[in-house]
Amino acid sequence: MNDIESVGYRHVPDAEGGAAGRTWWDANAGEYLDEHGAFLGDAGFRWGPEGLTEAEAGLLGDVTGRRVLEVGAGAAQCSRWLAGRGAVVVATDVSHGMLRRGAPLDAATGVPVPVVQADARALPFADASFDVVFTSFGAIPFVPDAVRVHAEAARVLRPGGRWVFSVTHPLRWAFPDDPTRHGLTATRSYFDRRPYVEQAGGRVVYAEYHRTVGDHVRDVAAAGLHLLDVVEPEWPAWNDQVWGGWGPERGAYLPGTAIYVTVKPL
Repeated sequence: MNDIESVGYRHVPDAEGGAAGRTWWDANAGEYLDEHGAFLGDAGFRWGPEGLTEAEAGLLGDVTGRRVLEVGAGAAQCSRWLAGRGAVVVATDVSHGMLRRGAPLDAATGVPVPVVQADARALPFADASFDVVFTSFGAIPFVPDAVRVHAEAARVLRPGGRWVFSVTHPLRWAFPDDPTRHGLTATRSYFDRRPYVEQAGGRVVYAEYHRTVGDHVRDVAAAGLHLLDVVEPEWPAWNDQVWGGWGPERGAYLPGTAIYVTVKPL
C-alpha cells in the first residue's frame, strides 16, 4: 500500500469512503491480529477494549440452539466462542484477509464456524433467517451509510430477535486519540460529522465515520427496531492494556465504548 500522504477530518465521496475498508483491512489484518489477537481471543468474545465479555454481559441472551449472525466479524473470535456454547453461527466480514486469518484458529479450537465474505449493507441471507445478529466494533464505523447496516440486520432477523452492536463511544469524537490525561481535553466539536480520512496516491485508503448518540438511535428507529439498552462499560482495574485511544488512564474518566441493544418487534 502507498505511504499515507494526508490525514484529517474531511468530506469525501461516499463511494470512496465506503469502499476503503475492504482494502485497508485486507492489507492490515496480519498486523492488527498480531497486536490484538491474544486479547481478543483469550476470552473469546469481547465487546470492546475495556474487556467486557459476553459471558459477563449476556447481551445476546441464551444462544443455545439459536441461529446467530456476526457481521464485521474480523477473524471470527466472537462467533467461535458462541459456537462453543451451542449457537448455530455464521460469521461475515467484508475483508477476505481478516476471515482468512481466522480460519487456522477454527482448526486449533476444534470449533468450525462458517464464514462468508459480505458487505454488511447487503447481506446474502433470506429475510427472518436469524434469531440474533451482532457486531463488536465491526462495519458501522467504516461506512457512510450505517442506516443500511441496521436495515439489513432488521431484515434478516426474525420478529423478536436481537440486533446488538458496539461502537466507539460517540463522546470520544470530541477528544484527541490519546489514551493519557492529555486526551481529556476536547479539541473538536462533537457535532462535526466529517469522517477521519487517510489518503495515499490521491485516493482514500481509510475512512472512519462519526455518529452522535442521537444519530445511532435514529438509525435504529429508521430500521424499525426498538432500543432496549445502551451499555457503557467502565474501565476495569485488571486491564492495563493501551489500545489506540483506549487505556486505563483516560478510561478512568471517559467512556470508550457504547453497546446498543435492540430488538425487532413481534
